[in-house]
Amino acid sequence: MPSVAGSNPRSGGKSLDTESHAFGFLKVSSLSETPAELSNRMKKDGYLYIKEFFQQLEVLNVRKEIIARMREMNLILPGADPLEAKANCDQRTVFMPELARQNSALDELLYGDRVMSFYKRLLGNPVRHYDFTWFRPVGPGRGTAPHCDLVYMGRGTRQVFTMWVPFGDVPIELGGLMILEESHRKSDRLKSYLSRDVDSYCTNRPEADQAKVTDSLLWDGKLAHDPVTLRQKLGGRWLTAEFRAGDMLTFGMTVVHASLDNQTDEIRFSSDSRYQLASEPADGRWIGADPAGHTRAGKQGRIC
Repeated sequence: MPSVAGSNPRSGGKSLDTESHAFGFLKVSSLSETPAELSNRMKKDGYLYIKEFFQQLEVLNVRKEIIARMREMNLILPGADPLEAKANCDQRTVFMPELARQNSALDELLYGDRVMSFYKRLLGNPVRHYDFTWFRPVGPGRGTAPHCDLVYMGRGTRQVFTMWVPFGDVPIELGGLMILEESHRKSDRLKSYLSRDVDSYCTNRPEADQAKVTDSLLWDGKLAHDPVTLRQKLGGRWLTAEFRAGDMLTFGMTVVHASLDNQTDEIRFSSDSRYQLASEPADGRWIGADPAGHTRAGKQGRIC
Protein backbone atom coordinates (compact mmCIF):
# COMPACT_ATOMS: atom_id res chain seq x y z
CA MET A 1 0.00 0.00 0.00
CA PRO A 2 1.42 3.44 -0.93
CA SER A 3 2.14 5.84 1.87
CA VAL A 4 2.11 9.64 2.17
CA ALA A 5 4.68 9.53 4.95
CA GLY A 6 7.27 12.22 4.36
CA SER A 7 5.18 13.97 1.71
CA ASN A 8 2.79 16.90 1.84
CA PRO A 9 0.02 16.44 -0.75
CA ARG A 10 -1.23 19.80 -1.93
CA SER A 11 -3.91 20.88 -4.36
CA GLY A 12 -5.04 24.37 -5.22
CA GLY A 13 -2.21 25.68 -3.09
CA LYS A 14 -3.61 24.02 0.04
CA SER A 15 -2.33 21.07 2.05
CA LEU A 16 -4.74 18.16 1.95
CA ASP A 17 -5.94 16.43 5.08
CA THR A 18 -4.19 13.04 4.97
CA GLU A 19 -6.12 11.45 7.83
CA SER A 20 -7.74 8.15 6.84
CA HIS A 21 -11.24 9.66 6.64
CA ALA A 22 -10.12 12.30 4.12
CA PHE A 23 -7.38 10.83 1.95
CA GLY A 24 -6.60 7.43 0.46
CA PHE A 25 -5.40 5.47 -2.53
CA LEU A 26 -7.16 4.21 -5.62
CA LYS A 27 -8.26 0.59 -5.76
CA VAL A 28 -6.30 -1.41 -8.32
CA SER A 29 -8.16 -3.39 -10.98
CA SER A 30 -6.72 -6.04 -13.30
CA LEU A 31 -7.11 -7.00 -16.94
CA SER A 32 -7.56 -10.56 -15.71
CA GLU A 33 -10.97 -9.60 -14.33
CA THR A 34 -13.97 -10.41 -16.51
CA PRO A 35 -15.83 -7.65 -18.39
CA ALA A 36 -18.73 -8.07 -15.96
CA GLU A 37 -16.41 -7.65 -12.96
CA LEU A 38 -14.81 -4.54 -14.45
CA SER A 39 -18.19 -3.07 -15.38
CA ASN A 40 -19.54 -3.68 -11.89
CA ARG A 41 -16.51 -2.06 -10.32
CA MET A 42 -16.83 0.94 -12.64
CA LYS A 43 -20.47 1.34 -11.58
CA LYS A 44 -19.61 0.94 -7.91
CA ASP A 45 -16.46 3.07 -7.71
CA GLY A 46 -16.82 5.34 -10.75
CA TYR A 47 -13.32 4.48 -11.99
CA LEU A 48 -10.89 1.71 -12.90
CA TYR A 49 -7.20 2.03 -12.08
CA ILE A 50 -5.13 -0.55 -13.96
CA LYS A 51 -1.41 -0.78 -13.32
CA GLU A 52 0.89 -1.84 -16.19
CA PHE A 53 -1.92 -1.54 -18.71
CA PHE A 54 0.63 -0.41 -21.32
CA GLN A 55 4.12 -1.63 -22.09
CA GLN A 56 6.39 0.76 -20.21
CA LEU A 57 8.79 1.09 -23.14
CA GLU A 58 5.98 2.29 -25.44
CA VAL A 59 5.00 4.96 -22.91
CA LEU A 60 8.57 6.12 -22.42
CA ASN A 61 9.11 6.35 -26.19
CA VAL A 62 6.21 8.81 -26.35
CA ARG A 63 7.69 10.70 -23.43
CA LYS A 64 11.04 10.95 -25.20
CA GLU A 65 9.41 12.38 -28.34
CA ILE A 66 7.42 14.94 -26.34
CA ILE A 67 10.50 16.06 -24.43
CA ALA A 68 12.47 16.45 -27.67
CA ARG A 69 9.74 18.69 -29.09
CA MET A 70 9.57 20.79 -25.93
CA ARG A 71 13.34 21.20 -25.78
CA GLU A 72 13.21 22.67 -29.27
CA MET A 73 10.73 25.22 -27.88
CA ASN A 74 13.04 25.99 -24.92
CA LEU A 75 10.42 24.74 -22.46
CA ILE A 76 12.68 22.12 -20.89
CA LEU A 77 16.21 22.67 -19.63
CA PRO A 78 19.00 20.97 -21.60
CA GLY A 79 20.18 17.65 -20.18
CA ALA A 80 22.07 14.50 -21.09
CA ASP A 81 19.14 12.19 -20.26
CA PRO A 82 16.50 12.28 -23.06
CA LEU A 83 13.81 11.26 -20.55
CA GLU A 84 14.58 14.00 -18.02
CA ALA A 85 12.14 16.94 -17.97
CA LYS A 86 13.50 19.75 -15.83
CA ALA A 87 11.17 22.71 -16.30
CA ASN A 88 12.32 26.03 -17.67
CA CYS A 89 11.05 28.14 -14.78
CA ASP A 90 10.66 31.17 -17.05
CA GLN A 91 7.86 29.48 -19.02
CA ARG A 92 5.32 27.41 -17.12
CA THR A 93 3.37 24.92 -19.22
CA VAL A 94 -0.01 23.36 -18.38
CA PHE A 95 -1.98 22.41 -21.50
CA MET A 96 -0.48 21.87 -24.96
CA PRO A 97 -2.74 19.79 -27.24
CA GLU A 98 -0.47 20.66 -30.15
CA LEU A 99 2.03 18.14 -28.76
CA ALA A 100 -0.48 15.39 -29.63
CA ARG A 101 -0.79 16.42 -33.26
CA GLN A 102 1.12 14.46 -35.90
CA ASN A 103 2.29 12.15 -33.15
CA SER A 104 1.87 8.62 -34.48
CA ALA A 105 3.40 6.93 -31.43
CA LEU A 106 0.93 8.68 -29.12
CA ASP A 107 -2.00 7.91 -31.44
CA GLU A 108 -1.09 4.24 -31.55
CA LEU A 109 -0.81 4.10 -27.77
CA LEU A 110 -4.13 5.82 -27.05
CA TYR A 111 -6.25 4.63 -29.97
CA GLY A 112 -4.67 1.32 -30.99
CA ASP A 113 -6.08 -2.17 -30.60
CA ARG A 114 -5.12 -2.53 -26.93
CA VAL A 115 -7.24 0.43 -25.82
CA MET A 116 -10.13 0.05 -28.25
CA SER A 117 -10.46 -3.65 -27.41
CA PHE A 118 -10.47 -2.83 -23.71
CA TYR A 119 -13.36 -0.38 -24.03
CA LYS A 120 -15.24 -2.74 -26.34
CA ARG A 121 -14.98 -5.45 -23.68
CA LEU A 122 -15.97 -3.03 -20.92
CA LEU A 123 -18.99 -1.57 -22.76
CA GLY A 124 -20.02 -4.71 -24.59
CA ASN A 125 -20.20 -3.28 -28.13
CA PRO A 126 -18.03 -1.45 -30.69
CA VAL A 127 -16.66 1.87 -29.48
CA ARG A 128 -15.31 5.08 -30.92
CA HIS A 129 -12.92 7.65 -29.53
CA TYR A 130 -12.96 11.42 -29.66
CA ASP A 131 -10.63 12.87 -32.30
CA PHE A 132 -9.10 15.42 -29.94
CA THR A 133 -6.36 14.48 -27.48
CA TRP A 134 -5.89 16.58 -24.35
CA PHE A 135 -2.14 16.63 -23.65
CA ARG A 136 -0.84 18.19 -20.45
CA PRO A 137 2.81 18.99 -19.70
CA VAL A 138 2.22 20.40 -16.21
CA GLY A 139 5.09 22.42 -14.83
CA PRO A 140 5.75 23.36 -11.18
CA GLY A 141 2.75 25.02 -9.55
CA ARG A 142 -0.90 24.45 -8.85
CA GLY A 143 -2.79 21.54 -10.34
CA THR A 144 -6.20 21.38 -12.00
CA ALA A 145 -9.17 22.50 -9.89
CA PRO A 146 -12.02 20.07 -9.06
CA HIS A 147 -14.48 19.52 -11.90
CA CYS A 148 -16.52 16.93 -13.79
CA ASP A 149 -15.91 16.28 -17.48
CA LEU A 150 -19.61 16.39 -18.40
CA VAL A 151 -19.73 20.20 -18.49
CA TYR A 152 -17.05 20.18 -21.23
CA MET A 153 -18.43 17.37 -23.41
CA GLY A 154 -22.05 16.70 -22.58
CA ARG A 155 -23.83 17.30 -25.90
CA GLY A 156 -23.85 13.65 -26.91
CA THR A 157 -24.21 10.60 -24.72
CA ARG A 158 -23.42 10.97 -21.04
CA GLN A 159 -21.74 7.55 -21.17
CA VAL A 160 -18.30 8.83 -22.19
CA PHE A 161 -15.18 7.60 -20.42
CA THR A 162 -11.97 9.49 -19.86
CA MET A 163 -8.65 7.63 -19.91
CA TRP A 164 -5.87 9.41 -18.04
CA VAL A 165 -2.36 8.22 -18.85
CA PRO A 166 0.88 9.39 -17.15
CA PHE A 167 3.97 9.46 -19.37
CA GLY A 168 6.51 8.70 -16.70
CA ASP A 169 6.45 7.90 -12.99
CA VAL A 170 4.34 10.33 -10.97
CA PRO A 171 5.05 10.40 -7.23
CA ILE A 172 2.74 12.43 -5.00
CA GLU A 173 4.93 15.54 -5.21
CA LEU A 174 4.82 15.59 -9.03
CA GLY A 175 1.08 16.16 -9.03
CA GLY A 176 -0.93 13.20 -10.26
CA LEU A 177 -4.68 12.99 -10.75
CA MET A 178 -7.02 12.44 -7.81
CA ILE A 179 -10.66 11.37 -7.65
CA LEU A 180 -13.24 12.27 -5.03
CA GLU A 181 -14.52 8.98 -3.67
CA GLU A 182 -18.10 8.05 -4.66
CA SER A 183 -18.70 11.49 -6.16
CA HIS A 184 -20.38 9.86 -9.18
CA ARG A 185 -23.18 8.88 -6.79
CA LYS A 186 -23.87 12.51 -5.87
CA SER A 187 -25.22 13.80 -9.19
CA ASP A 188 -28.45 14.92 -7.52
CA ARG A 189 -26.49 17.26 -5.25
CA LEU A 190 -24.53 18.51 -8.27
CA LYS A 191 -27.54 18.73 -10.60
CA SER A 192 -27.25 22.47 -11.21
CA TYR A 193 -23.52 22.24 -11.95
CA LEU A 194 -23.86 19.17 -14.20
CA SER A 195 -26.61 20.82 -16.27
CA ARG A 196 -24.25 23.55 -17.46
CA ASP A 197 -22.09 23.70 -20.59
CA VAL A 198 -18.87 25.71 -20.81
CA ASP A 199 -19.66 26.77 -24.40
CA SER A 200 -23.34 27.60 -23.92
CA TYR A 201 -24.65 31.17 -23.83
CA CYS A 202 -28.02 32.89 -23.46
CA THR A 203 -29.24 34.33 -26.76
CA ASN A 204 -31.66 36.65 -24.98
CA ARG A 205 -29.02 38.45 -22.92
CA PRO A 206 -26.91 41.49 -23.86
CA GLU A 207 -23.62 39.56 -23.88
CA ALA A 208 -24.86 37.08 -26.53
CA ASP A 209 -23.23 38.80 -29.51
CA GLN A 210 -19.81 38.70 -27.86
CA ALA A 211 -20.25 35.18 -26.49
CA LYS A 212 -21.00 33.57 -29.84
CA VAL A 213 -17.83 34.86 -31.49
CA THR A 214 -15.29 34.21 -28.73
CA ASP A 215 -12.67 31.49 -29.15
CA SER A 216 -12.32 30.87 -25.44
CA LEU A 217 -14.37 29.27 -22.68
CA LEU A 218 -17.47 31.18 -21.61
CA TRP A 219 -17.14 29.60 -18.14
CA ASP A 220 -14.14 27.71 -16.77
CA GLY A 221 -16.15 24.65 -15.70
CA LYS A 222 -14.67 24.46 -12.21
CA LEU A 223 -16.83 22.93 -9.51
CA ALA A 224 -14.73 24.58 -6.79
CA HIS A 225 -11.39 26.28 -6.31
CA ASP A 226 -10.73 24.72 -2.90
CA PRO A 227 -10.51 20.90 -2.88
CA VAL A 228 -10.30 20.82 0.91
CA THR A 229 -13.60 22.61 1.46
CA LEU A 230 -15.25 20.70 -1.39
CA ARG A 231 -14.37 17.35 0.19
CA GLN A 232 -15.74 18.50 3.53
CA LYS A 233 -18.98 19.50 1.81
CA LEU A 234 -19.50 16.42 -0.38
CA GLY A 235 -17.87 13.79 1.82
CA GLY A 236 -15.68 10.92 0.72
CA ARG A 237 -11.91 10.90 0.41
CA TRP A 238 -9.54 12.27 -2.17
CA LEU A 239 -8.01 9.18 -3.81
CA THR A 240 -4.77 9.09 -5.77
CA ALA A 241 -1.75 6.83 -6.38
CA GLU A 242 1.99 6.75 -6.87
CA PHE A 243 1.52 6.33 -10.62
CA ARG A 244 4.07 4.56 -12.81
CA ALA A 245 4.72 4.69 -16.54
CA GLY A 246 2.37 2.11 -18.06
CA ASP A 247 -0.54 2.75 -15.68
CA MET A 248 -3.92 4.07 -16.74
CA LEU A 249 -6.97 5.44 -14.94
CA THR A 250 -10.41 5.59 -16.55
CA PHE A 251 -13.61 7.12 -15.17
CA GLY A 252 -17.00 8.53 -16.11
CA MET A 253 -18.26 12.01 -16.85
CA THR A 254 -19.80 12.74 -13.44
CA VAL A 255 -16.80 11.78 -11.33
CA VAL A 256 -15.36 14.76 -9.47
CA HIS A 257 -11.62 14.89 -10.01
CA ALA A 258 -8.68 17.27 -9.79
CA SER A 259 -4.92 17.06 -9.66
CA LEU A 260 -2.31 17.53 -7.00
CA ASP A 261 0.04 20.48 -7.20
CA ASN A 262 3.41 19.90 -8.82
CA GLN A 263 5.88 20.61 -6.01
CA THR A 264 9.00 19.63 -7.97
CA ASP A 265 11.21 21.30 -10.56
CA GLU A 266 10.11 18.83 -13.24
CA ILE A 267 7.26 18.65 -15.73
CA ARG A 268 4.54 16.03 -15.28
CA PHE A 269 3.28 14.62 -18.61
CA SER A 270 -0.18 13.14 -19.01
CA SER A 271 -2.96 12.83 -21.55
CA ASP A 272 -6.73 12.63 -21.45
CA SER A 273 -8.56 10.76 -24.21
CA ARG A 274 -12.25 9.88 -24.47
CA TYR A 275 -14.24 6.79 -25.53
CA GLN A 276 -17.89 5.85 -25.94
CA LEU A 277 -20.16 3.37 -27.67
CA ALA A 278 -20.08 3.92 -31.43
CA SER A 279 -23.86 3.58 -31.60
CA GLU A 280 -24.51 6.57 -29.32
CA PRO A 281 -24.43 10.27 -30.26
CA ALA A 282 -21.09 12.04 -29.82
CA ASP A 283 -20.36 15.62 -28.85
CA GLY A 284 -19.57 17.30 -32.17
CA ARG A 285 -17.01 19.65 -30.61
CA TRP A 286 -14.53 16.76 -30.38
CA ILE A 287 -15.19 14.87 -33.61
CA GLY A 288 -13.62 15.24 -37.06
CA ALA A 289 -10.28 16.03 -38.67
CA ASP A 290 -10.15 19.47 -37.02
CA PRO A 291 -12.46 19.40 -33.96
CA ALA A 292 -14.07 22.72 -33.06
CA GLY A 293 -13.41 22.30 -29.35
CA HIS A 294 -14.02 25.44 -27.32
CA THR A 295 -13.67 27.82 -30.29
CA ARG A 296 -16.51 29.97 -31.62
CA ALA A 297 -17.58 27.03 -33.81
CA GLY A 298 -18.39 25.12 -30.65
CA LYS A 299 -20.54 27.82 -29.05
CA GLN A 300 -24.23 27.06 -28.62
CA GLY A 301 -26.99 29.54 -27.89
CA ARG A 302 -30.13 28.89 -25.85
CA ILE A 303 -33.04 30.84 -24.39
CA CYS A 304 -32.46 31.47 -20.69
